[in-house]
Amino acid sequence: MKKMNLVFLTSLLVFLLAACASNTEETPENNEDMNTSAEKNSEMDHSEMNHSGSGEVPEGLKEAENPTYKVGSQAIIETDHMEGMKGAKATIVGAYDTAVYTVSYTPTTGGDRVENHKWVIHEEIEGAGDTPFEQGEEVVLNADHMEGMNGASAVIDSVEETTVYMVDYTPTTGGEEVKNHKWVTESELSPVDE
Repeated sequence: MKKMNLVFLTSLLVFLLAACASNTEETPENNEDMNTSAEKNSEMDHSEMNHSGSGEVPEGLKEAENPTYKVGSQAIIETDHMEGMKGAKATIVGAYDTAVYTVSYTPTTGGDRVENHKWVIHEEIEGAGDTPFEQGEEVVLNADHMEGMNGASAVIDSVEETTVYMVDYTPTTGGEEVKNHKWVTESELSPVDE
């Protein structure tokens, strides 16, 4: 009987050790899956974004002379930089003609690289002159839309000359009104149906 118990316990121990070893082998794959998901999300994760702003604009930024959406008018936001943004009714607080960029950078506070962040305007880049930067150029950011952005080295992913808007809106997901959000481009807005 003792031999039978010993065989049973030994078999059970071998089975448990095999199960543990199997779990250990799966963990790195799970971590890789999690890392891949985190990398994909880094392109769109704006959870560290400063939703509301002061309303101050960079020195040298020129107000748009004839914007499609006038200051004080309303428009529908057609982009999803942040949760609750798409479909929200926005009030136009400011309209400016400038070059806007998507940029990739590593935050000065550490952490994962942020890919294709929308938007940084020309006047929010250190040493910006009269000529827009070109795709692929390396620059230093003077914007604080997200934690760790100000002072970060960045690469210009894309450039577009357009009208950008500062807007107030209440997220479609509820919560407090976002004030002085920077920036939404003209193509990311649509007229309010009346």
